[in-house]
Amino acid sequence: MKKRIPLLCLSIFLSWSLTAQKTNQSREKIKSLKIAYLTEQLNLTSKEAEVFWPIYNAHDEKINALRFAIRKNLKNLREQFLDPNSVSEKKAKSSIDFKLKTDKKILQEQNEFIGKITKILGYKKTIQLQFAEMEFGRNLMRKYKQRRRN
Repeated sequence: MKKRIPLLCLSIFLSWSLTAQKTNQSREKIKSLKIAYLTEQLNLTSKEAEVFWPIYNAHDEKINALRFAIRKNLKNLREQFLDPNSVSEKKAKSSIDFKLKTDKKILQEQNEFIGKITKILGYKKTIQLQFAEMEFGRNLMRKYKQRRRN
């Protein structure tokens, strides 16, 4: 019995590690597909790409971190209060204030990003970037839905 408990703990830890690794691999694969798709859609020159990608990647990381913070805040609130009706007004207000402040940071980051990118790509390619990002997201969701059906 004493030998089984460490083995059980080890097997649980390994399964969690493998799941986390698979998730990270999936995210990296999606990121590389997105880069390839955007590069193709924007038809960037080598000079444009050299300047564009570091700015885009930094922007993407900031936006993802801010969105993650919102999700984490709401998840923590949900875990604290399993019943939504038991959340206090003060705690709910605090959570909403956090979301609104973070949304403002996202908007500010997007404004800064657009300002930088339009200087490099111009307005026409900046709009093409917006369209390409939306289309990539749609294509990704279509593939995900098809996989779930099969």
